[in-house]
Amino acid sequence: DLTDPAAVDDLVKRVLTDHPAVDMLVNNAGRSIRRSVHLSVDRLHDYERTMALNYFAPLRLTMGLLPHMRERRYGHVVNVTTMGLQTDTPRFSAYLASKAAIEEFGRVAGRELLSDGITFTSVRMPLVRTPMIEVVSNAYRGIPSMSPTAAADLVVRALVERPEVVNRPVGAGLELLRLVAQRSSRRGANLAYRMMAETAPEAQSRPQPPLATIAATIARMAWRRL
Repeated sequence: DLTDPAAVDDLVKRVLTDHPAVDMLVNNAGRSIRRSVHLSVDRLHDYERTMALNYFAPLRLTMGLLPHMRERRYGHVVNVTTMGLQTDTPRFSAYLASKAAIEEFGRVAGRELLSDGITFTSVRMPLVRTPMIEVVSNAYRGIPSMSPTAAADLVVRALVERPEVVNRPVGAGLELLRLVAQRSSRRGANLAYRMMAETAPEAQSRPQPPLATIAATIARMAWRRL
């Protein structure tokens, strides 16, 4: 249980006891949640849970292995984040905030520890067909998603080439659009947010936006062309 500090500390001790060296660490465990901010004002625990697993857990594990890596003057840490950091996708404020935290930690740590032979990579993963997205499958139905095998290839690339960031072309394009057309990008995201239906259980009984079905169809068509 990566959210249990004692369990993480015990894992580090056992790994360093059973193995002569730890060359690489991949922080991949995570949890997501899709819920609007206005539906989250009385659910601070959603943010605490995502931060516990997506940020503090990999942070503690990384910190536990860093002294060993510095002593050997070699180590590489891969933090699996998300392409959502390039799009600021509505309804994912808790998830994206936690992934942004671990990515920024890696960026700063990578600059500090470079002379110690330790590097960090953030893999901005697109949508992947895993059980994590099944909870909100209606929101993702018809939108192209990457296979777990292809996603693993991105992680392997991060381990072999050790870049600071691994991007998908579509993610880089959307990030560039956000930078050069900030107002349009923000308004477009807000329009999509208002048109798309909620998937939070407490919102199921509420009236959904009348254009939600049309918007979902358009979104699926657009994604297929990317």
